[in-house]
Amino acid sequence: MSKFFLFALIWWLVGNPFLALIIVLVLLYMLDRRFIGLSPSLLKPYRRNRRLSRLKRELALAPHNAGNKLEAARLYIEKEKYAEALELLEQVSSVYDSADVVYEIGLCRLKLGQLEEGERLILQSLDMNARVKYGEPYLRLGETLAPVAPDRAIRYLEQFRQINSSSCEGSYRLGRIYDRLGSKDMAKRAYGDALLIYRGLPRYKRRAERRWAILSKWRQIF
Repeated sequence: MSKFFLFALIWWLVGNPFLALIIVLVLLYMLDRRFIGLSPSLLKPYRRNRRLSRLKRELALAPHNAGNKLEAARLYIEKEKYAEALELLEQVSSVYDSADVVYEIGLCRLKLGQLEEGERLILQSLDMNARVKYGEPYLRLGETLAPVAPDRAIRYLEQFRQINSSSCEGSYRLGRIYDRLGSKDMAKRAYGDALLIYRGLPRYKRRAERRWAILSKWRQIF
């Protein structure tokens, strides 16, 4: 109801319903980005693409620059272009023999449907450094394997929660798996854990986790 009155007020002020609707949507987007964080950033993809274009130009001039290749690969991962990222990561894997790069190669293979090889590489990265990226490898394994191997996915998500106890996402994703398996009580418990984690977070960390807390609350109700 408040949105309707806001729209009516702006319509009265500007005299154009279409302009008023645009203004309302912009205001709602700004409020969400400032206080909730459910909407994606409109500027981040532009900045990422601009940086990637610059890296491509630099690589055309210096094709053996491993640092630029690694940065470009990580930008491709953010864009979910895993084939392009994998090609670059494999080119620099001998230079950057680190748990992070092994994990990123495994992630690309996992996302490209090569589940067995992707899982093997990700577990290898965890053997190299049990806390690589604060447990994110366990989270991505759980997320990807949930539809095909829910038991293993649950195990990985539980390991993620042990390492990163301040993340609501792991508990939310665990709840979603239990929902699919028909374990409603376990699902509600996982969603409750996500909300409990969120309430215990300091204010500066809540914004990053708010999306998962809201989704967990929604799942608890419906």
